[in-house]
Amino acid sequence: MGYQCPKVALLTALETVNEDMPETLDAAILSKMNDRGQIKNCIVDGPFALDNAISEESAKHKGISGVVEGNADILIVSDIRMGNVLHKAITYYATKRIASVIAGTTAPSIMTSRSDSIDDKLLSIALSSLLVTTES
Repeated sequence: MGYQCPKVALLTALETVNEDMPETLDAAILSKMNDRGQIKNCIVDGPFALDNAISEESAKHKGISGVVEGNADILIVSDIRMGNVLHKAITYYATKRIASVIAGTTAPSIMTSRSDSIDDKLLSIALSSLLVTTES
């Protein structure tokens, strides 16, 4: 995708670990695994609320500092519902090109909507192909 070491933000509803929200615990564990070198070739951090992941000003306001916050190259969500909403928000509000894939399964699954542009569908196919190639 053109990144030597992408900055990966693990998105949840809030930027702190909350034991009542398992996705925040998962994000903290994945971040620690990255710190220990168990997840390589990227910088993984989280949990992040969306605003902290993409806005340096928001991260500063909330007292969050580091490399990923406000500068995420990749956004990872914890479930398909959050992914679907984020995908459509980026597509329609931000009018950006986007690729969406469900990873961590036997094979990556392409996540597109019937109303997605051909360009976004092709980007999702390309990302899925890249994941298959790098996982093999």
